Parts: sequence; C-alpha cells; structure tokens
Amino acid sequence: MSRPVHARNGRSYPAYATQLVVGDHHLVADEPAELGGADTGPAPDELVLAALGACTSITLRMYAERKQWPLEQVEVALDFVERERGRTLIERRITLGGALDEAQRARLLQIAEACPVHRILTGEVAVRTDIAGA
Repeated sequence: MSRPVHARNGRSYPAYATQLVVGDHHLVADEPAELGGADTGPAPDELVLAALGACTSITLRMYAERKQWPLEQVEVALDFVERERGRTLIERRITLGGALDEAQRARLLQIAEACPVHRILTGEVAVRTDIAGA
C-alpha cells in the first residue's frame, strides 16, 4: 500500500528545488542547471526511472527469495531512449548476479515485466487534479 506524497517548493527554495515527503522520508527533486534548476536532486522524470528501477530490483529479489533461488545481486540500468509524439520508450537493462540457470533467468524477466511500477507505466493511468481553496 502506497503512502501519500507531498511536494512543496517556493521562492525560498533554490531554483526549482522541491521538497518531497513520503511518510517519514524526505527527498529533493529539482531540474538540472541547464534547465534553470539548482540540480539539488534528481529531475522528476529521473525519479520515474528510479521508481521503475527500485521496483524491478525489489520485485526480483522478493521472488527469488520466495523460490530460494541463488540470486546474489540485481542491477537495473534505465534511460529514456525515445520521446516523441506522445510516445515514450524506456530502455531497462537488468543484470543478475548468482548461479541462475536459463529457466530461472527467463522467469525473472517475466517477473520484471510484472512489477507494480512497470504495470502502472504500461497501463492506463488517469490523473484527477483540483486546486485547493485559499
């Protein structure tokens, strides 16, 4: 179950730096200097990639542990490789460490495709927005 996320910025913050609060966790998002930010944290689109990478890695570890497979390490590298005409392509390269056989590796690839953030990004998403009263 996810917790609400609160994002806040203002004139007292450096450039576009935005404080993010998720439960007891505090993070910073910003834009790189070339886009007018102070580069005090990852850009919002980089946080999307980070979420997918974290979700992929965690999901694979959980699955392998449940199956008692010898998965020693998961590394996920992500990048946006195409963004045009309303279409975005994310490249995700997963490196698995451990004495896994080909069947286990193939199954872990299937599991990666089903991690919750992957399903969010590839499914139908609607965002309902309103402006809070003054």
